[in-house]
Amino acid sequence: MRAVRSKLLLLIPAAAVFVLLLLAPLSMVLNESFRTFEPGRIGSVDGAPLTVANYAELFLPVYVQYFAQTYFLAFCASVFAIIFAFPIAYCIATMASPWVKKASISAIVGLMFLSTLVRVYALELTFGAAGVLAPAMSAVDVNTNGRSYINFVIVAGLLHYAIPMSILILIGAIQNLNPRLTEAAQSLGASALTSHLTVTIPLCIRGIVSAFLVSMTLGVSAFVIPWVLGRGRVQFISNLIYSRFSEIANYPSGAAISIVMMAPSFLLIFILSRLATSLEGT
Repeated sequence: MRAVRSKLLLLIPAAAVFVLLLLAPLSMVLNESFRTFEPGRIGSVDGAPLTVANYAELFLPVYVQYFAQTYFLAFCASVFAIIFAFPIAYCIATMASPWVKKASISAIVGLMFLSTLVRVYALELTFGAAGVLAPAMSAVDVNTNGRSYINFVIVAGLLHYAIPMSILILIGAIQNLNPRLTEAAQSLGASALTSHLTVTIPLCIRGIVSAFLVSMTLGVSAFVIPWVLGRGRVQFISNLIYSRFSEIANYPSGAAISIVMMAPSFLLIFILSRLATSLEGT
């Protein structure tokens, strides 16, 4: 009983910080999202009447487009991140010598400390309309100002963070595998590719789902990447929230968008968690 009390006492500071820094601000955002906004003011007035108009307007096609393009591009970046990261993580976890493994992990971690602005403007100077690859793109008849090309550059920007993070997550999952299982499949006649597809990947499904969810989180919440690389033509939900709070001071609308933004995220987490559980059980 005394040990339980000691553990509870240790949890009190963490719980207090959690409530103070997360739950309390989110409750304020939730309350603000139901308030009526008066143009010309900053946020809602004290005692403003409650309304659901801030949520109702999000069903307009223009807002649906914001959500669709945000989650679609983040989804594409997350899928590509897993495809690129898994072979790298597998090589580091199973084939590299100890010092190469340490050096590789240190390099990946160090890469994540690089400023977002440096990454974004490096891509802009490379793939932008005035970038070093612009003449080559023009030679193959690629419109660097087209919507599809801008989406491609944004996905590339998201991969700058998604791939290193996915590698680090997948290394831990792969290291926990029993290599004899893959060897047993190959000894029974399965090819190396088949054994990895039927043994290695299913056993790493929880790590893959975790890496995917982290990549999706980074992608959906991205602000600088679509802001700069999107050139004002592609905006994510984060850019829309910033516009509502900072440019037109419509706090209730920005708060409603923030709350609704969490709903698809929670739904995605629930679906992928159930999928991972079902795949592990088969």
